[in-house]
Amino acid sequence: MLVRLIIAALVLDLLLGDPRSLPHTVVLMGKAITWCEKRIRHFCSSSRSLRWGGALLVLVIVGGTYLLVWGLLRRCFAIHPWVAIGAETWLLYTSLAVKSLHQHAVAVAVPLAQQDLPTARVKVGMIVGRDTDRLDEGEVTRAVVETVAENTIDGIISPLFYAFLGGAPLALAYKAVNTLDSMVGYKEAHYRDLGMVAARFDDLVNWLPARLTGLLMLFLAPFTPGGFSRVLSVMKRDARKHPSPNGGIIEAGVAGALRVQLGGLNYYFGQPSRRATMGDPLEPLQVAHIYRTLALMYGLTFLAVVLGVLLYSLFLQQPLI
Repeated sequence: MLVRLIIAALVLDLLLGDPRSLPHTVVLMGKAITWCEKRIRHFCSSSRSLRWGGALLVLVIVGGTYLLVWGLLRRCFAIHPWVAIGAETWLLYTSLAVKSLHQHAVAVAVPLAQQDLPTARVKVGMIVGRDTDRLDEGEVTRAVVETVAENTIDGIISPLFYAFLGGAPLALAYKAVNTLDSMVGYKEAHYRDLGMVAARFDDLVNWLPARLTGLLMLFLAPFTPGGFSRVLSVMKRDARKHPSPNGGIIEAGVAGALRVQLGGLNYYFGQPSRRATMGDPLEPLQVAHIYRTLALMYGLTFLAVVLGVLLYSLFLQQPLI
């Protein structure tokens, strides 16, 4: 039954995306994190106490999310099994971001293809943290490709991984980890202590899904411009250069697959920040590479579902669907 719910949730995501008119679990998580952060900072001021407070924040938000979702589903099942099925499908759907990633990327690609660089800069500024007001076409494209690549793990593969392991409670607990990292898991001084545990825990829970994504990328590699040998060599050479122990795998794989170079110089609030490069500049970055990255995203999603169904059936000896 869980496999069917996951597939149904994925179909819902592909059809509906992230409608702003409906409540979203990540928004609720964000409000809870903001409230807890204020309480912690009220009582904690030293580096040591903030680190302990950050650990407590992770425990409360992640553990609380799991228990709330688990309890909600039990309550729904007590009303009627079909109520629980509907609730879990909806909750699983909110953990996925396939269509949302597609929509954000296309929102940049369309004006970029129309030579409307100012609009493309505004649109890409909605999905990246770097300064975008002076980016040229290649840099705008690079920003989108990097974002789609990294979020393929955070927004698709990891939620699917934990959904197959533990249904909606574990998938939403993962989203809580990811939301914590995006809100407080920064290296800037204001969050360095409070967000330390959140950032490291996010690295930990994404460790295996990221490597599974790298493996799936190798299955897709023969069908990409770069081919199998280039994707493998670039991943082996460049993945470890990335500041994230997980993000480098997918970014290096995408760079090799598209025969482009990612990484390089970014600006944040006017300050330069140089990131190690991934891949080789065999092709200049252009709008077509955004659509090719989206094709890779869909291919990885399909392979992840197939792998999840097969492993679920193998280890639990359940029917494939």
